[in-house]
Amino acid sequence: MARDENGRMLICNPTSGSGNHVDRVVELAGEYGLAVRRTEGEGHARELAREAAPDVDLVAAAGGDGTINEVVNGMAEADALEDTTLGVVPSGTGNNFASNVGIEGVEDAFEVIDDGERRDLDLGVTNERAFVNSCVCGITAEASGATSSEEKDRFGILAYLLKGIEQVSEFDALPLRVELGGGEGQPVRWEGEAMFVLVGNCRRFTTARRAQANVEDGEFEVAIIERASAADLAGEAAFGGLFGEDGNDAIVRRRAPSLSIEHREGEAVEYSLDGEMLAAEALELRTHAGALSVAVGGGYRPDPDADDGGLGIGAGDAR
Repeated sequence: MARDENGRMLICNPTSGSGNHVDRVVELAGEYGLAVRRTEGEGHARELAREAAPDVDLVAAAGGDGTINEVVNGMAEADALEDTTLGVVPSGTGNNFASNVGIEGVEDAFEVIDDGERRDLDLGVTNERAFVNSCVCGITAEASGATSSEEKDRFGILAYLLKGIEQVSEFDALPLRVELGGGEGQPVRWEGEAMFVLVGNCRRFTTARRAQANVEDGEFEVAIIERASAADLAGEAAFGGLFGEDGNDAIVRRRAPSLSIEHREGEAVEYSLDGEMLAAEALELRTHAGALSVAVGGGYRPDPDADDGGLGIGAGDAR
């Protein structure tokens, strides 16, 4: 593929969100000098990014978190992360990553692509697949599809967990073994019955809509929900209390640059990587510090804890 004369390409998912963004996105892409490619189905954004990334300076993803995930995986498969920047145009039902990197809308996204700051952000990798925002254990594809845009606006990615709990009368805890390592000292192992394991790269797991983690520290933010029943979590009030800022002894919180998650009985568990589903008996996750160049908006905070007073890592303990 010949290098694009403008050096910038936009991959647009025309079916993301309400679908009414396409004309405006294409119009702005023309004004800002981005060539446009439209996706035609699942996996196509990944293919387009893999083909384009070696020959352009920037690949922008117009869609939701799933479209961004596909584009980043295509860039990684092309071995183009070192020389190609990711642009983000939020136009899906779930735009959590865009919010976390300070992108406030479609118009703002193109201004950021044109002259916004570039930051080298951490990239999560598991089982040879990359993710930018989060890897979550225990969410079903059905719960993801049944989550409304209003629920996503209220709880962000945690809306999927709430929907999953609401959809089952009995939630069987997962017999898991989680080992966190790669930092200073000995690895930390947790073993028990878990409701969910939440691994955040750019996402921090609270009920705040704007819940950006530090995505330049080379570490994941890990939350293991180990003691809660579906009945106890039924309804937004109880769910919000579990993930509130005051801490909860049902949650083990840690930071780590790598970890493994294993089903102790060898069964496959469903994981959501930025909303893209993966089933596996075991996962090995690690951060690639500073591996992804991203055009970030004015609201992006390299160190969100500088103003937020810290994460409260002490809630719960690992054994």
